[in-house]
Amino acid sequence: MKLNRKAIALTVAIAVSHTAGLQAAQAAMIATDAVAVTTADAQVAARRAQVLETLNRADVAQALIEKGVDMDAARARVASLSDAEVTQLADQLDKAPAGASDILGTIVFIFVLLLITDILGFTKVFPFTRSIR
Repeated sequence: MKLNRKAIALTVAIAVSHTAGLQAAQAAMIATDAVAVTTADAQVAARRAQVLETLNRADVAQALIEKGVDMDAARARVASLSDAEVTQLADQLDKAPAGASDILGTIVFIFVLLLITDILGFTKVFPFTRSIR
C-alpha cells in the first residue's frame, strides 16, 4: 500500500511540475482598423524593399550609371517616396517587360507553325520539307 501511495504521489508531483510551466492564453478583440494599418504598413515596406532590391541589381545599376544617375541619390529618392508612390513604382516594375520585347517569341511561333503546316501538306513555304501527303 505504501508503494502504491508513493507511486501516486510521484505521478501527481510529475504532473503538477509539468503544468506549472504552462500559462493561460488571453484573447482580446482587435479593431479592424488596427489590423488594416499594420498590414498596409507591412505591404508598403515589402514593396519599398522590392524597389530597392531592383535598384541594387547589377544590370540595373550599370544602366543607371551609364545614364548618369548617382546610385546613392537614387536610393535616397526611393527612401523619400511616399507610400502611394512606392506602391505605384513597384506595380510599374512588376508590369514592365523583362528584357527585350516578345517579338522573338512571335517569330519562332510563326516559323514552327509554318513548318508544321508544310509537313502536313497544307502549305509549301520551305523547300527543305517534304509533305506527308
